[in-house]
Amino acid sequence: MTVIGWLQIILFCVIIVALTKPLGWYMTRVFSGERTFLSPVLRPIEAGIYWISGVDEKREQHWLTYTVAMMLFHVGGFLIIYGVMRLQAMLPFNPAGQGAVAPDLSFNTAVSFVTNTNWQNYGGESTLSYLVQMLGLTHQNFLSAATGIALAVALIRGFSRASVRTVGNFWVDVTRTTLYVLLPICVVYTLFLVWQGIPQTLGDYVEATTLEGAKQTIAVGPVASQVAIKMLGTNGGGFFNANAAHPFENPTALSNFVQMLSIFALGAALTNVFGRMVGNQRQGWAIMAVMGVLFVAGVAVTYWAEANGTSAMHALGLAGGNMEGKEVRFGIVASSLFAVITTAASCGAVNAMHDSFTALGGMIPLINMQLGEIIIGGVGAGLYGMLLFIVLAIFVAGLMVGRTPEYVGKKIEAREVKMAMLAILVLPLMYLGWTAVGVVYPAAVASMANAGPHGFTEVLYAFTSATGNNGSAFAGLTGNTLFYNLTLASAMFVGRFFMIVPAMAIAGSLAAKKSVPPSAGTFPTTGGLFVGLVVGVILIIGGLTFFPALALGPIVEHLAMNAGNLF
Repeated sequence: MTVIGWLQIILFCVIIVALTKPLGWYMTRVFSGERTFLSPVLRPIEAGIYWISGVDEKREQHWLTYTVAMMLFHVGGFLIIYGVMRLQAMLPFNPAGQGAVAPDLSFNTAVSFVTNTNWQNYGGESTLSYLVQMLGLTHQNFLSAATGIALAVALIRGFSRASVRTVGNFWVDVTRTTLYVLLPICVVYTLFLVWQGIPQTLGDYVEATTLEGAKQTIAVGPVASQVAIKMLGTNGGGFFNANAAHPFENPTALSNFVQMLSIFALGAALTNVFGRMVGNQRQGWAIMAVMGVLFVAGVAVTYWAEANGTSAMHALGLAGGNMEGKEVRFGIVASSLFAVITTAASCGAVNAMHDSFTALGGMIPLINMQLGEIIIGGVGAGLYGMLLFIVLAIFVAGLMVGRTPEYVGKKIEAREVKMAMLAILVLPLMYLGWTAVGVVYPAAVASMANAGPHGFTEVLYAFTSATGNNGSAFAGLTGNTLFYNLTLASAMFVGRFFMIVPAMAIAGSLAAKKSVPPSAGTFPTTGGLFVGLVVGVILIIGGLTFFPALALGPIVEHLAMNAGNLF
């Protein structure tokens, strides 16, 4: 580890904190329907969308109606992606002549992109046409990200409102998120990426002659526009198979740093939106502090592990840390930081191969996902996931002092605690259950490139990534098989929607409650004690669910690499 390395990490954290308040202020105005500097241009477009679609923007929805609307919206997105992939060979903007995508892979990809997972069992440049990349994937990158933000705002309204039965209007929230937040930033962001050297073209693939005289096909396409929203919307699905390790997706150190910032920017800002909407910005900063503690701890462990390598590497004379699977232009610190960021958020983009990390270095991304990606998290998803843990932490605090727990003026009762536990426990059910099947079912075992603890971790990582709607992978596992296409799709579906429905039920329950003024016995939720309690609850609950699996994979592998081969 070096001073320059730590300065990069500190600079990243400082900029994210600096962006949180202004972005939070702007987003709060957007979701409150207030005028912004973009209103003169975008308000007529917004009103036109409501007129065409028959939406009454002043009519709000019950939490159940809001949730049903969201589910129907995703059915439409699924059908679009599945349809264009199956019909790809007959559609335009296909310069490489890509054929129709297989039914099981199309199904997996459609579920992947509507759930904001962006797991890819294919190489984009060798499988998909420009039209599918744009109409199927990039468009859903906007809408799945907008859905996550809308759901977070609906849950925030549950905490901020009193004695009402509505939590907003899904169609209005998605429209405003897309028009006022995602699109304007992505327009500027795309131009920046083009300036950095990322292609943005509908022209044919480029034919080149190498120095040896061989012919080489260089894939290009509308890359910059997809990269912008894949990072900002914490989607993560790459235009190219190598994702952000590809020079056409991430060409420079500056583009790499800005991409890392964009992954966290909106998720961090939503903590400030929470504070503003509940009437106390310190509440938002307390949530941000919980996320910050967990994030910094994860970065420190990963950076230390990758910078020090292993004793097995040292015995081979490989000093200077673990550079396997990393881009030389980014190095260890930027690769380690990117890995923690992309798994702390539900992004899944990678600028290094996580499969090549040391055992402990690869363990932190795995833990981040198994915690539910609540450390900033996916846009919206991270906040409502964190609020579920806060509900449990407040419940624990209430048990310790012997009174009904309260949070931002709302009593946390049995219904909210049950819903929070249901949402949290469904995640380990998916990734542990399917992993158990994957390591014994013959067709699944055949996809494993490695035996022993590392092979086990590859399977565990795949189902954890799918359930957590992350999308990153340990590259040693062949996922494009019928078994993995179907089981990973089921994990992605359950991980997204079986967490959303209980969260929305909590939103509806809280919105209907009266607001309780603070009293002398109210547990303060803006100080260090609260931050420490939430961190402790997260680690205890998370540890109970994922530690046995980690002990079979990364921990055993770490011991093997540092104390001789145990197998």
